[in-house]
Amino acid sequence: MLRFLLQRLALIALMLLVLSGLVFFLVHLLPGDLATNILGSQATPEQYAAMRAKLGLDQPVWVRYFTWLGDFLRGEWGHSVSADQPVRDLVLTRFGNTLRLAGVALAILIPSAIVAGVLAGLNEGKWIDKIISVGGATLTVIPEFVSGIILMIVFAVWLRWFPISATAPSDADFWTTVRHLILPSLPVVFVSFGYIAKMARSGTIEVLEAPYIRTATFKGLTRRQIVLRHVLRNALPPTISLSLLQASFIMGGLVVVEQLFTYPGLGKLLLDASTSHDVPTLEAAVLLAGIIVMVMTLLADLTLALLDPRVRVGG
Repeated sequence: MLRFLLQRLALIALMLLVLSGLVFFLVHLLPGDLATNILGSQATPEQYAAMRAKLGLDQPVWVRYFTWLGDFLRGEWGHSVSADQPVRDLVLTRFGNTLRLAGVALAILIPSAIVAGVLAGLNEGKWIDKIISVGGATLTVIPEFVSGIILMIVFAVWLRWFPISATAPSDADFWTTVRHLILPSLPVVFVSFGYIAKMARSGTIEVLEAPYIRTATFKGLTRRQIVLRHVLRNALPPTISLSLLQASFIMGGLVVVEQLFTYPGLGKLLLDASTSHDVPTLEAAVLLAGIIVMVMTLLADLTLALLDPRVRVGG
């Protein structure tokens, strides 16, 4: 297991180095100039030159890259021009908001999708299997902004079951905060529901067809005992691994949701920083998002390896 972990960590370190380079160079290809955004269009050429020298923009691009990477690793992420505050404080605060929203989404998604998938697998070919399979596939292809608008109109405007704003008051308790986050979390739940339910269904059907299930039936075990002792234990490891992978995709889907519900998360910060050409904020936010995806992928690999020894033994 240690060898398995070290291999994954070495791969992540290499991928992070490549990602940091891509983030830095691609961000600097965006149109616009940070010095112009700071000084405005009325400054003199000498003022532009002085500001570019202060920001280090007059240095070769490879020197700026290694300087930025070293500062990032030390926790010095620069200063946000648009928000007028340290980038690290801004990005980490927005990341905390996104984690809360993603946590609510995963708390709804994983149990509901796994239960639905197992239920469909136990009733293969029956009407409940068809409803879950067709419904999950349909929800998967609906874009987040479409389902988000529909949910907002129906449940926030017409029925008034949920608040239209995703941001709870600063003095709100835990359940009030969760209630504000339920509606914006549902669009990303819909997109991922079908994948996890389908994996759970396939795993359940595969296990039910295994010889040891017939042996357990001949021994007199009830269907409930077979499901709890054998089906779930052997069918769910790949599903749990996929659920952790979907968590990284949820982070990407939250960009649309946060913009739609004007939620101050990491996704909305990315959009705001790109439109205002806030390079330090954009670089830090994109790299942090990449780190999150890689960490979730590592957790998925480790979880699958812990639940299924064949993965770590076979590499």
